[in-house]
Amino acid sequence: MRYLVVEDDEKVLRYVEKGLREAGHQVDTAANGKDGLFLATSETYDALVMDWMLPDIDGIGILHALRASGNAVPILMLSARGEVTDRVKGLRSGADDYLVKPFAFEELLARLEVLTLRRGSADTQTTLQCRDLHMDLLSRRVNRGDQSIDLNPREFALLEYLLRNQNQVVTRTMLLENVWDYHFDPQTNIIDVHISRLRQKIDKDHDHALIHTVRGAGYRLSESS
Repeated sequence: MRYLVVEDDEKVLRYVEKGLREAGHQVDTAANGKDGLFLATSETYDALVMDWMLPDIDGIGILHALRASGNAVPILMLSARGEVTDRVKGLRSGADDYLVKPFAFEELLARLEVLTLRRGSADTQTTLQCRDLHMDLLSRRVNRGDQSIDLNPREFALLEYLLRNQNQVVTRTMLLENVWDYHFDPQTNIIDVHISRLRQKIDKDHDHALIHTVRGAGYRLSESS
């Protein structure tokens, strides 16, 4: 999943960002309402995590702008304002859920999962498949045939990206930017190492390999070599 976190408290922003990344998700961040609204209207996200009190444009202003434009992205609003009237105002302004600070990250993650599940039931793909390889994005389970495959968060994100782009060549730069969120080449073999480990889990002991190296270009996940 890809999330946008809009929060002007640096400590809270990094706390949420770190937790979401460790859970295997892609995360963009903004520290003020202006940047948050720009990203929310120029990029595609599975959900937004947004503070109420923000510089430039507050959370309610962003909600009004997004909903007025027809943007239905799920939004979880964060706020230290925990009175019933505040929660009602946030929900009536277009928020899908409301979480009062301070909060436990586990609860935030669970609420995001519920929001994306609701959206998934309508218009978002929740499973990915290539031949006998199946990935459930909601339960975060991967199987090849009747074999369950245990992946760490980075491996899960890597396989998800390959599945979403199956039958297409994905380059090193594409993987660095979309799986590692690096916008530079760290000049390491990090991708080769993770692809090798993923192959051991996905293709080992199977007659038909799904992950293929395209020499001089990158990698491709497909049924054919």
